[in-house]
Amino acid sequence: MPRLITNTVVALNLLLMSAAVARADDADKGFTSIFNGKDLTGWSGRPDFWSVQDGAITGQTTKEKPTNGNTFIIWKDGKLGDFELRLKFRIVGGNSGIQYRSREVGEGSWVIAGYQADFDAGGGWTGTLYEERARGVLAKRGSKVVIGADGKKEDAGATTSEQEIKDSIKNEDWNDYRIVAKGNHLQQYVNGNLTVDVTDNQADKRAMSGLLALQLHAGPPMTVQFKDIQLKNSPASAP
Repeated sequence: MPRLITNTVVALNLLLMSAAVARADDADKGFTSIFNGKDLTGWSGRPDFWSVQDGAITGQTTKEKPTNGNTFIIWKDGKLGDFELRLKFRIVGGNSGIQYRSREVGEGSWVIAGYQADFDAGGGWTGTLYEERARGVLAKRGSKVVIGADGKKEDAGATTSEQEIKDSIKNEDWNDYRIVAKGNHLQQYVNGNLTVDVTDNQADKRAMSGLLALQLHAGPPMTVQFKDIQLKNSPASAP
């Protein structure tokens, strides 16, 4: 290949690489790490169930040490309004979820109610939007839903196919969760796939701000871990 063409190809590759890095940097602007990877500073949960292992927030139950009810670790350094959250999760056994715009049921109880980005070891619930201690399943994964002022749910289309979502989930390995909330519009992504898209018009039931928490579910022994927890707050949006 002539030298001029070779140099041109090299220059073009370098330009493309620089553009990709610039896009990645732009995408990360405004995000803050809210877990230091070393200890539970800024977080509050039952110390007999929550710890830091392998650089990850870890919730664990055993046959000898079960939890009688769902218990949570709560981020104590702020509340979520309009935001984007990115994190990695891994689960072995059981069920878990990421609570957002939620509330604590009784001060110091580590019991949480509110929106939950669901996931589980079996993979059947991963990506669903559930409302803990309230309206239950708001949107099954793969669906776009509009909740009316009266609470009735309207099918507004599809997001990602069930097969694509299932195929993307890495069993007992690290997966990515991304949650975006703007006003009453909620979106959840798993491994880059949009799993639910919900517009919540039920003003007397929805939450526009609240706590962030991570769930350890009652039931069989399980281990759940979270790391690389990044948060970006956004200007408030009108519903």
